[in-house]
Amino acid sequence: MDTTPLAREITAALPGWVDDELAPLPATATDEGWMAVVNTLAARNPREGSGGPFAALVVETATGALVSAGVNLVLSSGLSSLHAEVTALSLAQRRLGSWDLGAAGLPAHSLVVNWRPCAMCYGAVVWSGVTRLVVAGSGPELEELTGFDEGPVREDWAEQLQRRGIEVVSDVLREEALDVYRGYGEFVAGSGATVYNARGTAPA
Repeated sequence: MDTTPLAREITAALPGWVDDELAPLPATATDEGWMAVVNTLAARNPREGSGGPFAALVVETATGALVSAGVNLVLSSGLSSLHAEVTALSLAQRRLGSWDLGAAGLPAHSLVVNWRPCAMCYGAVVWSGVTRLVVAGSGPELEELTGFDEGPVREDWAEQLQRRGIEVVSDVLREEALDVYRGYGEFVAGSGATVYNARGTAPA
């Protein structure tokens, strides 16, 4: 019988290099400005050993003010749920003291991320309270270039979000995001870095 005590808490923190990347930036920016930051964080993340080439920001929709940042922390944390979107949303909720980023008294919030969310993060967006999702793109290119399995996301994913009051803005710095994924594919080929999927398999 296993006598190891049950785990009772989950902890994770952004690596210090994220602060270094954010420190010189202005307090506010446009969608394109913040997506450029997302792509920079996403490109650096695998080389720092944190996880995959993914990053996300939560910003105030009206002002463009940065609320939180997240990168994929799966490898560094050992927790499969710590994708960039989940990390950014969770840190925004912690900062604002509310699980609902659309709660009364709070400004509207946008999530900026470097591709359409995977199956898990799609659900996180729905229940986060954000009212706007800004993505670099959608489609099979991410999986083709990286080997990741993004899971079974509905073809009408954008329409489903919009039905729930979440505006979708797509194709913001799309080519720059694809360049990040191409670079990641080259990095994996040269380093043997882990591309983590269910049972270790890539999509067919």
